[in-house]
Amino acid sequence: MPTLLTSYRDGVPTPLPPTVLVEGVSDRNALVTLAPRLGVAVPDVVVMDGLTNLRAHLGRLAAGSRVPGSVLLLHDWPETAWVARVLAHPAAPDGLEVSTFVCDADLEDELIRAVGALGVLTVVDAQGERAAYERMAQQPAQRERTDAQRLRRWLGARSGHKATYAGLLAGVVPLERAPAPLRDLLVAAADHR
Repeated sequence: MPTLLTSYRDGVPTPLPPTVLVEGVSDRNALVTLAPRLGVAVPDVVVMDGLTNLRAHLGRLAAGSRVPGSVLLLHDWPETAWVARVLAHPAAPDGLEVSTFVCDADLEDELIRAVGALGVLTVVDAQGERAAYERMAQQPAQRERTDAQRLRRWLGARSGHKATYAGLLAGVVPLERAPAPLRDLLVAAADHR
């Protein structure tokens, strides 16, 4: 039978830290970069390689020999109904407390709003990619969009951009503007330690 909530430090039972589940590498990069800037410990973050793997990850956690006391889940707003169905399903694992932290549209939208379009363009400049961004911005389908909309599209257009820029943007976001879902998840993870 799994052991709930216990680990031992100097012979004293202590709560197991929560498990943090995220959709992808970009989410992990943002959390790992932002945590030390907020003065909290970097949590163990499990990348699910897509939210459709949530049920499988919850099942593995519940079946493990040391079940975490809680699960902290970061996901995008469009997946909220699906997450609710997974958590409410009769086959959902018992004994796991799951708290969700929801990005308004997605992680990139949260970071672009927090850093601001001009701040993101400064990071793009520093990476030597401003010309590539400007070429994309001049395409007919992009001309009527705002810089924030074009940046969101640009981050998803090239393999690796989301993962790279998530860490870079989390590294420059003004702390008072840190995206609430990221900040709140990191504070919750620190509170459980």
